[in-house]
Amino acid sequence: MQRVFGNTEVVAALHAMVESGRVPHAILFHEDDGAGAFPIVLNFLEELYGGSPRVQKLIHPDIHFVFPVAGEKNPVSLQFAAPFRELALENPYFKENQLYQAIGIEGKQGNISVVEARSILERLSLSAVEGGYRTVVMYLPEKMNAAAGNALLKMVEEPPQNTLFAMITHAPEKVLTTISSRCLHLRVMPLSAEAEREVHAEESAANTVLLDFFYDLMQAVLSRDMLGALETGEALADLKVREQQKAFCSLASRELRSIFLLQQKMPRLASVAPEREEMTAKIAGAVKPAFPRYAMGCLDRAQQMLERNVNQKIIFTNLVSQIYTYGIR
Repeated sequence: MQRVFGNTEVVAALHAMVESGRVPHAILFHEDDGAGAFPIVLNFLEELYGGSPRVQKLIHPDIHFVFPVAGEKNPVSLQFAAPFRELALENPYFKENQLYQAIGIEGKQGNISVVEARSILERLSLSAVEGGYRTVVMYLPEKMNAAAGNALLKMVEEPPQNTLFAMITHAPEKVLTTISSRCLHLRVMPLSAEAEREVHAEESAANTVLLDFFYDLMQAVLSRDMLGALETGEALADLKVREQQKAFCSLASRELRSIFLLQQKMPRLASVAPEREEMTAKIAGAVKPAFPRYAMGCLDRAQQMLERNVNQKIIFTNLVSQIYTYGIR
């Protein structure tokens, strides 16, 4: 069994599903990047498959792993199975950028295409090798385009008996509605600060710096300091590695999601780090109700432009200007 930090309620709910024999045909696990949904899914599947050691080794013939890929000639996940397995075995708490590095598509825009969807349907058309469940573990279904979603819809909506889709998302609001609405939603709570340091030791310090940029920007918005906002934008544009800039967009979106949940009076789901509780609550009370969703849209567009190699200074000057202007009541 994989080590799991916290999330006792999610683990207990999954165990109850297996014990009762009432397993949903599609489950959408919502996690923050690298928070541990993957090991939770593996432990759930190990129990579902009767304790088979091949589940944790990622070699069970009836479990199919799907994730965003990129390249010429419409590649599919199967072509990257070896580096994916190596990454997941070494670090089941891997992050999105680590996946792209491992499979060699860093700097490209990964997606789950209609070709991938057809590959999934082809694999699910075969009988289970061991006569039990056939499972598709899909990492980042928000990267699935509409054509792929349409191709998979009937299978997700009315799958054959003992067919399971386990999907892990970082942005449930971006998952195609037709797919999301057919799933049971489970929230995987973020790692504690101690657990974060343990499983992401190399990245924790860098992430702290990136989060400081976000809170510097928000402080500039609250104090109506346009110069301060622009200085934060310049600092972000000066980051030497484009992947760090993408990571900032992802981390800032996560914080905005927490701010939105605080505005909706859902502090437990927001799960803000103790050292940032006061500032996050202050932001939630000061900005417009529509601000988090608007700012997340700006960050999403900035990330897309980074993937297309648009000039970083233009990207971040535009980003902070939009967020600053909209954030002032």
